[in-house]
Amino acid sequence: MADALLTNQDREEALSRAYVRAVAAYAGYATSECDFDRDGVDLRIHAGGPMRPAIDLQLKATINLAESREGDYRFRLLRRNYDLLRDGTQTPRLHAVLDLPKDEAQWMTLTTEKLVLRRCAYWLSLKNYPETHNLSSTTVYIPRGNVLDVDSLRVLMERSRKGGIE
Repeated sequence: MADALLTNQDREEALSRAYVRAVAAYAGYATSECDFDRDGVDLRIHAGGPMRPAIDLQLKATINLAESREGDYRFRLLRRNYDLLRDGTQTPRLHAVLDLPKDEAQWMTLTTEKLVLRRCAYWLSLKNYPETHNLSSTTVYIPRGNVLDVDSLRVLMERSRKGGIE
């Protein structure tokens, strides 16, 4: 790809945005982006109905989502992002990580019959997590069951409508 403008990291980020937008669209929700990253929020998902709930997401993608001994996934998060996601906010903030295959040729396939983006994203709420004393980054543990799909997004949005996500 001699003419590519995007780095692999840029492509991973773009795929994570595409993944969340596709899940949100299928659930019937709208998405929007912030102009400036001052709060660690990459994308907002908006729902209709009472209270017009929303969820803010910080998006990451990786080919190295590691499994811990307990079966959860561990992910290294920059200290700044960790601190911003722990803050109490009116709109719940979640960290979402798209797990991509190591072989980038497997990230996505497209035919006239289907568009396939391999693997899935997982979510984590860091609300009320303890302060970290690490200076540059900290490891967070994402439960295997926290798959970000249409059903879980609808549940998360309902929790946002009722006052928050823990």
